[in-house]
Amino acid sequence: MLKSYIKGVGHYVPENIVTNDDLSKLMTTNDEWITERTGIKERHHRKNRNDSEETTAYLGFKAAESALKMAGMTGKDIDYIVFATLSPDYYFPGCGVLLQEMLGCETVGALDVRNQCSGFVYAMSVANAFIKAGQYKNILVVGAEIHSFGLDFSDAGRGVSVIFGDGAGAIILSA
Repeated sequence: MLKSYIKGVGHYVPENIVTNDDLSKLMTTNDEWITERTGIKERHHRKNRNDSEETTAYLGFKAAESALKMAGMTGKDIDYIVFATLSPDYYFPGCGVLLQEMLGCETVGALDVRNQCSGFVYAMSVANAFIKAGQYKNILVVGAEIHSFGLDFSDAGRGVSVIFGDGAGAIILSA
């Protein structure tokens, strides 16, 4: 039976850093309160809530570029894409298909796992099963989320909005 291994790893976060002090200007909170409960000092958000360029697929693209570079590969070397997100750019097509085009991949299969916290683990599990079955040799697995557009930055949302940011991670899983 074939085994899989991680050939490349990448990540990407938007440049815009949101600190606990920034959030204290929007809601009743402070650095000490957030740090004590979460350990978080800062998170990354895209600059504009309505940004049409820095999308979930784009975050995944930037993370995938890094993973491909580490693996010494290009988009043409990818056999399949599994993209985990609960904040897709569209309901249809999925981010995996959008990413395929951005990377210049050949026409390969792409599926989205619409799950958030455990989505990347599920996506990696699917990719691992494909490799063990001998169906594919190089699978791009991406997890990406844009939370900033859906967070409530008032006192009512303080328990959640201090936790989440925007970003992506990617691996190349190979046979």
